[in-house]
Amino acid sequence: NFYRRFIPSFSNLSKPLTNLTKKDVPWEWSPDCESAFRQLQELFMKAPVLSLPDTSKPFFVMADASLHATGGVLMQKDVNGELHPCAYLSQTFSPAERNYDIYDRELLAVIRALKAWRHYLQGTSHPLTVMTDHKNLTYFRSPQNLTRRQARWLLFLADFDLTLEHVPGTQMTPADALSRYHSPDTTADNQEVTLLPDTLFARAIDFALVSKIKESTPTDPLVLSAVHAIEDGKSLFPRASFSDWDYDGTNLLFKKRLYIPPAQRKEIVTSVHESLSAGHPGITRTINLVSRDFWWPGLSTFVRNFVTGCATCQSHKANTHPSIPALSPIPSTSTRPFQQVSVDLITDLPVSDGFDSLMVTVDHGLTKGVILSPCNKNIDAAGVAELFLKNVYTRFGLHDKVISDRGPQFASAFAKELGRLLDYDVSLSTAYHPQSDGETERMNQEVETYL
Repeated sequence: NFYRRFIPSFSNLSKPLTNLTKKDVPWEWSPDCESAFRQLQELFMKAPVLSLPDTSKPFFVMADASLHATGGVLMQKDVNGELHPCAYLSQTFSPAERNYDIYDRELLAVIRALKAWRHYLQGTSHPLTVMTDHKNLTYFRSPQNLTRRQARWLLFLADFDLTLEHVPGTQMTPADALSRYHSPDTTADNQEVTLLPDTLFARAIDFALVSKIKESTPTDPLVLSAVHAIEDGKSLFPRASFSDWDYDGTNLLFKKRLYIPPAQRKEIVTSVHESLSAGHPGITRTINLVSRDFWWPGLSTFVRNFVTGCATCQSHKANTHPSIPALSPIPSTSTRPFQQVSVDLITDLPVSDGFDSLMVTVDHGLTKGVILSPCNKNIDAAGVAELFLKNVYTRFGLHDKVISDRGPQFASAFAKELGRLLDYDVSLSTAYHPQSDGETERMNQEVETYL
């Protein structure tokens, strides 16, 4: 393959030999293989008539494409001003590339040539001239609707300082010859081809289940009603069309899906949901699998209840929608305002009259009233006790219970001892669970919004 760059039309000449190396192709030395081998022998013994590329001179690339391959010639002008070949390029199309439109095949010929000689063509001091016999390619820089493939190619072309020059096909002999390969016509090679043969589909039939369905179907009330409706030329359901129903004497089909009597519905869902290949899918996936071949009224609800009650799913699957327990209000036996209070601090407020915080005291047990006491962020347990004495006790008397978070002002030994001596309960919230003092937290939001 090292010498292929010096041999014109190497890919086309060697194609019979290349085909012998493909997988699942029997070895058969045909006359075409012998002819290709002899031609390559003669070409290997001839001196290649190529000039060395000179990066100080402008480059010319001639590219062309046929139905089977692309060809390209890298050229520069010699001392006589004539274009002289520096390298040849020939490459066949893959089966997928042969299906490209003619526009894409011609553009692919240009792309292949630029990629092969990129080390010569990118960043040259002279503009690159690309000669093609396809007139449409000269407009590739103008706005147009590009496919994804063309958009990728256009991004690659942006790396080159090139100009497209249209050359009539009669003058594109070198590149055109490299893209030609004389072989049987393959324009119809994709006709009458089965994309997905039956051998690709696995069929598993539970004959016992089929027998049960056949036994239950003739006596099923819905089947009897559907048969009478079909005989009368009507649809069983108002929203369904008459053409949706079909009965062959044994099976009832609705929209080409088999009706399942009630006795076999659980067995059908079990076989779909708990099979090894299914792996206990979720509700939506199980509904899709069952409804693909079967039908009965209320199928979605039946499957949803079945999957929800599946013991295996409940014990092994992660609960992505955990249930939230209902809130349990803190009971209160208050008979007067502020007999049971909740308290919290709002800190880091804008300084006003020397204060930067508020102590929020809420009547938790009765009126939901609030007392806002200005203070500072560094207030201690003694300061909180003084605010209680000044703003709460003098107006409403001694409280029976205080609910607060675990701040040091309320959880200190001083605060607990004060509660013991005055005979009132100090109830502290659980760590990292502000919902225990939710009423005060909600009041804090309202106060902050107001401020």
